[in-house]
Amino acid sequence: MAVRIRLKRLGRRHRPFFRICAMDSRSPRDGRVIEELGHYDPMVRETDARAVLDAQRIDYWLSVGALPTEKVAVLIKKYGTNGTHLEKQREAKERLAATKPTAPPPMVVARKQEEPPAAEEAAPAEKATEPAAAATEAATSAAEEPQKPVADAGETKASGAEAPGPEAVEASGAPAGGEPAETPPAP
Repeated sequence: MAVRIRLKRLGRRHRPFFRICAMDSRSPRDGRVIEELGHYDPMVRETDARAVLDAQRIDYWLSVGALPTEKVAVLIKKYGTNGTHLEKQREAKERLAATKPTAPPPMVVARKQEEPPAAEEAAPAEKATEPAAAATEAATSAAEEPQKPVADAGETKASGAEAPGPEAVEASGAPAGGEPAETPPAP
């Protein structure tokens, strides 16, 4: 198998990005790689900061017979183990890091510390007992009232009395039309 060290194109249209890879020479340009050895970004402003190589792995592949393409050979000559532009590359990376915009430091907002006082804790307990007491009082007052006998509907018809009108039904609290009362929506 003939191994080549070549560029594999990534990125999008008009925004290229390349990985420097060890590949089988028969595989397509963007095909399967054996190992990724670095990357090359031609859109970086600083010319000497465009290529980042793993020099030890490139030296290994060159020692076992891998052949670089023309462009990769130039990059290895400049930025490889004994590259001619290593010092310029280090300076270019420092310049890029210094001019890179940074986000402002995060703002610290002090939160109010809420301490639940003992009076507030006792208040919900009292409120919970109040509805229960009100319900008990209502039940006892309802039991004390004498219940009124309810007249049968059959008796009213037999006695010849007319059925009560809508005003009487509305006054009694039952809905008109004989429809069942609406239940409140569940919480």
